[in-house]
Order: sequence, then C-alpha cells, then structure tokens
Amino acid sequence: MAAEAGTNQSVERAATVLGAFLDGRAELRVSDVAKHSGLGQSTASRLLATLEQIEFVERDPVSSLYRLGPALITLAGVAINQHPVHREARQRAQDLACSLGLGANVAVRREDSMFYLCNFEGRLAPKSFVLMGQRNPLHATGIGKCLLLGVAADDRRELLGPEPRRFTPSTTAGHDELDRVLEKVRTQGYATEVEELALGRACIAAPILDRTGSVVAGISISGPLSAMDLDRREEELAGRVIEAADSISVGLGYLGPVHSGGRR
Repeated sequence: MAAEAGTNQSVERAATVLGAFLDGRAELRVSDVAKHSGLGQSTASRLLATLEQIEFVERDPVSSLYRLGPALITLAGVAINQHPVHREARQRAQDLACSLGLGANVAVRREDSMFYLCNFEGRLAPKSFVLMGQRNPLHATGIGKCLLLGVAADDRRELLGPEPRRFTPSTTAGHDELDRVLEKVRTQGYATEVEELALGRACIAAPILDRTGSVVAGISISGPLSAMDLDRREEELAGRVIEAADSISVGLGYLGPVHSGGRR
C-alpha cells in the first residue's frame, strides 16, 4: 500500500508539473515550474528530467528552458479523434468556415466551462492560435448558452455561482436575465453573443443533440463584428449554423422530438 501511495503521489506531482505550462507561457525555467507546482526545485528538476525522457516535455538546447513535448500532441490527437462529437462535427465545421470565411467552433460542457473540440478559421476571421482544448465561460458565449439549455435553472445557479462574472459591459448580468436569454435561445433555436466575452467580436451558435434529445455540444460561427454583421446577416447565419447543428445531431443518432422525447 505504501508503494502504491508513493506511485500515486508521483503521478499527481508529474501532472502538477505539466499543469505549470497551461498558463500560456511557451517556455519555463525549472524555478518557474517549482513555483507554480509548489514543489522544491530539486524535485521539479527530477520530474522534468523524467518527463523529458518520455517526450512529455522537451528542453531547448540553447536556453535550457522547458516546453511541452511531442508525446502530448500524439495523445491529444488520439483523444480528440476518439470523441464522437468531434468525429461527427469536424468536417461540417470546416466546410462552414470555408464557405463563409468566418470561424467555426465546436465545444462541449465541462463543469462550468465550455471546452473546445475543434475550431477552423476562415479568411475573414484568422487566429494565430488553436482553440482546441481551451475553455471559455458558459454564460458569456453563444455555444455556452446553448450548452446551458441542458442544465435546469436551479442547477445553473449552483453551477455558475451567485454572480456570474462580467467580462465586458455587454456580458449577460445575473441569473434572471440569463433565464430570459436562454428561453429565447430555446424558442428560436440559436444563441447570439455580441461583445460579451471580448470587445469587437460576435458569434451565433446552435445546440447539438444526441439520440436521446439531450444537448451534448454546440457549434458556432464567429468573427469580428464587421465580418459577422449580425444586424444584416443574423437570419442567414442562424440558418447556416442550425443546419450544421441538425446535421451533426442526426449523425449522433438524433431522430427528432417524436422519437427521442426531446425538443429543439
């Protein structure tokens, strides 16, 4: 039992070391990792050396700084390719981004966040980074609002806390307002988000359902305000994103409200 406990502790410490790289910095010193993980510098150094041997991290030969290694890319690729929503949605999202020139994103819920499975950028909405694996708040995003349709009102309040965070002056404020917004989303079949998470950007999203009619994911079209032009294009873009969501839902086994007991 003592040996097993020691092994578990080593795994936890290794995971903590890897977690130090999640704050967005590309390369870290041993001291940075030690500070983030709360480990001694010698312990952090030993763990990094072990992780380097199995290519979970790699060290720059000139600066001696550590960055995440190629083995994690392999694992991430295997994990994402095994996800049923990703398999069903990837090509449709890519086609959407290509035909509209905007961003197309697919995400699922992980506790109180939305978790991106894939994203594609069109010529009007370029990005210098990938969203896959990143998280965003539920109440301040189009996909997040779609995902919240699958959470009962009382559970939403517990999930998001007493006062959901405001990111901009336009962020949906308070649970009563969020309830009204979600009822509108449920009625019209899609959600919009205009500068609620970041200034200068907007998105329009629709829920993805599984064979039981439960909301399991969402898909969105996103981009700069000028490219989205929701005042003029909301109906057009809503139709496109709903069509894509319906197609993915059918691929996941959704047969409509009569067969599933669900409701679009």
